[in-house]
Amino acid sequence: MIQEAASAGAAMDSVANSTIAEMSVMEIINESNSWYILIPLLLMSGYAIYIFVERFMTLKRASNDEKQFMSRIKDYVQDGKLDSAKNLCETTDSPVARMVDKGVSRIGKPMQDIKASVENVGKLEVSRLENNLSALATISGIAPMIGFLGTVLGMIKVFYDLKNTGIKANFLEALSEGIMMAMVTTVAGLIVGILAYFFYNFLVARVSKVVQNMEAHSIEFIDILEEPGK
Repeated sequence: MIQEAASAGAAMDSVANSTIAEMSVMEIINESNSWYILIPLLLMSGYAIYIFVERFMTLKRASNDEKQFMSRIKDYVQDGKLDSAKNLCETTDSPVARMVDKGVSRIGKPMQDIKASVENVGKLEVSRLENNLSALATISGIAPMIGFLGTVLGMIKVFYDLKNTGIKANFLEALSEGIMMAMVTTVAGLIVGILAYFFYNFLVARVSKVVQNMEAHSIEFIDILEEPGK
């Protein structure tokens, strides 16, 4: 009898495992009936991906090598061709070019005024580079909380079904939906939160590199302006 019971149990486990393996992600979601939790998470994940791609492309353009640009600016400034320098800045789409453009337009004024103007433009450019990063940080914190909300709601459903079903033949069936909801929403919330957290930290690191590049070139530009006076 014990051997037969063990064999029956093994058979049931095998059937259950094969059934779970055959279920697709959509089927699991439908079975859990957790769309009202998953839809906000899906929207958040889409927005996080959009921010990441848009910011990544922006930072990639901003981190282009500026050595040739600064070399031409140096030649124009030393030759007194300020109009050519300004035209080059206006036709170059980068934070460094916009900083230098402001500095070139202030040439002839005290050096402190030029430095202050370049620094102010730099602050505005940094703010633009960090645009929407706070949204990624918010998603990375909120998404797991929404997932845990689904977990709590799923467990409430479990106990509600337990109260109303009692020990009946369909006891496990009555509880499965609530338990699946709890697990599915937890997993979804953690996945979205982890992705958003990764995107945020990756972009913050890229922003830091661009800012360092801007600072280096702003110092180089000031040095160019001070060279004739040496």
